[in-house]
Amino acid sequence: MTIAIASPHQRNVDLPRRVEDRVQTPVVTIQRPEDLDPAVLSARDVETIFFPHWSWRIPAAVYETYECIIFHMTDVPFGRGGSPLQNLIVRGFTETKMSALRCVAELDAGPVYLKRPLALGGTAEEILLRADRVIEDMIVEILQARPAPVPQSGEVTHFVRRNPNDGDLSTCSDLETVHDMIRMLDAEGYPSAFLKIGDLQIEFSRSSRRHGEVIADVRIRLRTSEES
Repeated sequence: MTIAIASPHQRNVDLPRRVEDRVQTPVVTIQRPEDLDPAVLSARDVETIFFPHWSWRIPAAVYETYECIIFHMTDVPFGRGGSPLQNLIVRGFTETKMSALRCVAELDAGPVYLKRPLALGGTAEEILLRADRVIEDMIVEILQARPAPVPQSGEVTHFVRRNPNDGDLSTCSDLETVHDMIRMLDAEGYPSAFLKIGDLQIEFSRSSRRHGEVIADVRIRLRTSEES
C-alpha cells in the first residue's frame, strides 16, 4: 500500500517523512493541484490520500476513486465551511476538535473517522503547527486501526470563508478583539491584520496581550492598487 499526503504548506513539509517512519509504508507527497490527477496517482500505486491543509476543491474523479481523508478544524457538523480557525477565534472558542472525515461531494459533510482535541491558544502559525502533530497521530491511528467512518449527526452549521478585508483592525472595539484579530491571521499564507492610513498599509504580527495594551510587530508599506 502507498499513501499520499497533500499539502502545499511549509509547515507540513516534514509530515510525510514522520508518518512513513512510524507506519513503515511508502508516502507520496502532493503539493500542487495538478499532481492530484488519477493517472498520476494510479502510476504511483496510491490507495489513500490525506489532506491536512488543502485549499482547492478535490475533483470527483479523485475522491470517487481513492479514499480521500480531509482534516477540518471543527467538531463537525458544527462549523463546516471556510476559515475554521479564524471563525472559531472570533466566536470566542479556546479549543476545538480536529475532525478526520471522508471527502464527499458536499463540503465537509463526509463520515468521520476520528476526532481529537486541539487548543486554540497562540498565533495561527503556532496553532497550525500544533495541528500538524495532532494530524500526524490521527493519520497513524487511521492506518493502524482502520476505523470505519461514521456519518455525522447533530445540527449542521456553516462558516463563511473570510476575505482579506475582514482583517481590518478599525472594526475592533476592544483590545482583546485586536489581539485575537492579529494572532488568528499570523501565519504563512494568511493576509495580516491591518490598518489603512492614507496610502499606507500597516500590518501587524506577533501580538501579545498585556494589562491595558496590545504589543505587536508592525510592517508599513504602500498599498497596491488592488488594496485601495
